[in-house]
Amino acid sequence: MTGYYDIVLGLIPVALLGITAALTLVGISLTAAVPAGAFVAMVIIGHAMFVNTPADSSEEPKSARPPLNAD
Repeated sequence: MTGYYDIVLGLIPVALLGITAALTLVGISLTAAVPAGAFVAMVIIGHAMFVNTPADSSEEPKSARPPLNAD
């Protein structure tokens, strides 16, 4: 099953290379297209890190047994 972070990892190179190629084909110079693609990739990474933070899911079933005490 493909999760959110799998999609993010796939979108990073797609954004960098795809946007750079698309802007280059439109006529924008390569030196201006690469930072634009990198900015979009950076926004995707920032969203994955700070907006949709990786955290433990609260939907995990709880164990019937209490955790072991090492004391």
